[in-house]
Amino acid sequence: MMQVHSRSIASAQDGPHRDLEARVRRHLAYPFRKPILDYNRAALATALAAHADWNPQAPLILDAGCGVGWSTQRLAERYPDHFVLGIDQSLDRLNRGKPLPLPANALLLRADLVDFWRLLAEDGIRLARHYNLYPNPWPKIGHLARRWHGHAVFPVWRALGGELECRSNWRIYIEEMALALGWLNDQPVAAEPWWTEDPITPFEKKYLASGHQLWRCRVSLG
Repeated sequence: MMQVHSRSIASAQDGPHRDLEARVRRHLAYPFRKPILDYNRAALATALAAHADWNPQAPLILDAGCGVGWSTQRLAERYPDHFVLGIDQSLDRLNRGKPLPLPANALLLRADLVDFWRLLAEDGIRLARHYNLYPNPWPKIGHLARRWHGHAVFPVWRALGGELECRSNWRIYIEEMALALGWLNDQPVAAEPWWTEDPITPFEKKYLASGHQLWRCRVSLG
């Protein structure tokens, strides 16, 4: 059997970014007004129609950055009374995961999360659960604005509510995310080690097989 090995993340950062709090509080103070593209509006319409066709009363789960959709499938199996949306900006990644035996309570869609999150909030849609599993860590010091907690869209997460969980194999990413979520929600959020015998994403499986320490943070956004 071929051995799996994934390199650990290397970064000049040895702790949370010194500019993190200032950036998050600036984004909290000033709404993000980038124009929303039509294809993302169409994606939301498709998502809401699928949800309504299956069960319009079903609580919603968002699998943000779902990649090939393995996590979406597993979440739909784990929460059979919820409707799970798997969103990724890469059509290539979504197609790479097909054909997946997706349960009837799941849908994979291509959309830009920066727009999709804002469209959900504009429609007053609340999530039951919100997963951000192994996002690109952007480990260079100058990449803070590309990490989700450093992006101008980050405050929209508060409007979406629900039980939010983020996982990564880079401790600093989760420490930063926990701090940012604490400022977002006015409550302490812990960064904690994470391990599982049942990985739900290809990255989680690969990192565990490579012996990486995994990390996560969780918060209830109401």
